Amino acid sequence: MTAPFTPYDPGGSVKNKKPRSQRFKKVPVRVILPNVVTLLALCAGLTAIRMAFEARWEFAMGLIILAAVLDGLDGRVARLLKGTSRFGAELDSLADFVNFGVAPAIILYAWMLEEASSLGWIAAMIFAICGALRLARFNVALDEDKPKWASKFFTGVPAPAGALTVLLPLYVERLGVPHWEELAMPIGLYTLLVGCLMVSQIPTFSGKQVGNRISREWVLPLFVVFVALVALLVSFPFETMTFFTVSYLMSIPFAYRSYRKHLKADEQESEADQEV
Repeated sequence: MTAPFTPYDPGGSVKNKKPRSQRFKKVPVRVILPNVVTLLALCAGLTAIRMAFEARWEFAMGLIILAAVLDGLDGRVARLLKGTSRFGAELDSLADFVNFGVAPAIILYAWMLEEASSLGWIAAMIFAICGALRLARFNVALDEDKPKWASKFFTGVPAPAGALTVLLPLYVERLGVPHWEELAMPIGLYTLLVGCLMVSQIPTFSGKQVGNRISREWVLPLFVVFVALVALLVSFPFETMTFFTVSYLMSIPFAYRSYRKHLKADEQESEADQEV
């Protein structure tokens, strides 16, 4: 009698294409756990869409933030447990499209862009499409050889940051700005701008290298900072998200400048090697 379900095949690690099924007769729990975190993030994104239908904007935004946190954790959990797999990478990409492409677009449309009629829907749709294109480009770029310093940067705004950034108008409204229907078109243009930043070639700072190695003397202060950030986010969620979103947008020119400096240094080093 055959099994009622298709056997789970991790598909090999992201860096090692050799199938894990050739090495394990049974799948280790450490390979499954990161996928569970990814599925929890997907549940948060889908529930955010439901909250948008019910006009429960605070819950919708909170679930997108939760999805972003879980998205940052699943990769770290996979690397920590040595449970990276091709299946997990594909699942993560699909979940990111829903969480950070579809869900924010629907939230914005239900909240304000609907007032702009078809133009508002086009803005929301283009943002979601930009999220899909962004993720597809990121998946392809995984196999590219880049200099070591390039790991400090993303090409364009990453999908989670794009989702949190595009919701800035909702944060601002919760700070007391009236809900004016006349703002639908400007918010639609802002949505298009964030979508374009996601698929652009503009370098942005990457936080992937942050926290991999921490000096012993910085561990205790880091605990304090983390607790303070969580307390601020819980106590003053919209003020905190507005501050971080605006700060992130302001950091993009500095990221571009830093990237150009690294690129120029590589070019000068290459020219020096050719002269020798």
